[in-house]
Amino acid sequence: MTDRANLTLSPTQARKLVLLSQGFPVKPSKKTANSASLAVIERLGYVQIDTISVVQRAHHHTLWTRNPDYQLDHIDTLIADKKVFEYWSHAAAYLPMQDYRFSLPRKNALKAGEQQHWFSKSLPLMAEVMSRIEAEGPLMAKDFVSKNLKSNGWGASPTKQALENLYMQGDLMITERRNFHKVYDLTQRVLPENLDISVPSAQEHGRFLVLRFLRAQGFGTLAEIIYLLKHVKAHARAAIDELYQSGEIDKVMISGVEYYACHDVLALLNRRVNKQQLKILSPFDNLLIQRKRANAIFDFDYLLECYVPATKRQFGYFCLPILWGERLVARADCKADRKTSTLNVVHLYIEAWITDTSDFMTALDTQLTQFTRFNDCETFNIQQVTQLS
Repeated sequence: MTDRANLTLSPTQARKLVLLSQGFPVKPSKKTANSASLAVIERLGYVQIDTISVVQRAHHHTLWTRNPDYQLDHIDTLIADKKVFEYWSHAAAYLPMQDYRFSLPRKNALKAGEQQHWFSKSLPLMAEVMSRIEAEGPLMAKDFVSKNLKSNGWGASPTKQALENLYMQGDLMITERRNFHKVYDLTQRVLPENLDISVPSAQEHGRFLVLRFLRAQGFGTLAEIIYLLKHVKAHARAAIDELYQSGEIDKVMISGVEYYACHDVLALLNRRVNKQQLKILSPFDNLLIQRKRANAIFDFDYLLECYVPATKRQFGYFCLPILWGERLVARADCKADRKTSTLNVVHLYIEAWITDTSDFMTALDTQLTQFTRFNDCETFNIQQVTQLS
């Protein structure tokens, strides 16, 4: 196929395409609540796991944002039903079991020593760990006692390092979490029957990475598609060329930048975005986890400041971005006080260009009421409000 003229999208169209691809605005689902949660994970491709719990953890938050009927036990049920598995995307994540085979190139490369994990390997200890799990069934790191072995600078015991190496290279999988601690079991005992476990070719893997990103995010560049992924750039670039030549993807220009988009996904531009719907997002939400991209598309310069020294924070420890209609319009530094059953909005910052804050505050009040219940609190308290200049 010869080269085609690029389609140009306005910033408003670009935001619309991203939001609709990401499952916004949220519409009532005819699925059961648990099935709706699975549908969200399959649509997004992954949901990032994070340990911070000043409000409900990121994976719960991201799912609740798109499935108002989400319950905290949905993830456990989906893992137990072998519909979802835990592994590494650009970070630790829950992924659809239907995509399992596309985790194999990384696992095999780690096992063969072609890629390096952050823990060094002790093959005798790894063999010992495998033998125990094979004989005793699923085990946690605390079920092992490392004698005369020192932990490394990461604070992980040698057996924990062995478990993580075996997990990352595919010999073990996470069968559940207990109090957020991983429980490991043999991969063959965790995988469902009749699952396709064939290793994809480089061509298949490249196509998967490109199409999964573009369908979940609306459009993207090569750099965005392979964000924090190692040793896949050549495969993804070849897949882009192939998909473009076949007409499955198109080039689109947005604010002078060339992106790629699935031809059929562009049809979403014919749908409407509910400009009144407001959502409080997790800092690890798929919509804005790539901060540079979020800034380019939504003109929203966002930084999660829990990793910034307290004296240098501009907006607070755990500021949550707020989506209203098709724009990111505010951020709220939140903390759930479980002792008093109060969701504290320590500081709410509203973007300068919001001219009528009354409609925004009305929409926020409704969402905060729901977010308060989601965080197992009874009331919320907005302590301070600032409109940025």
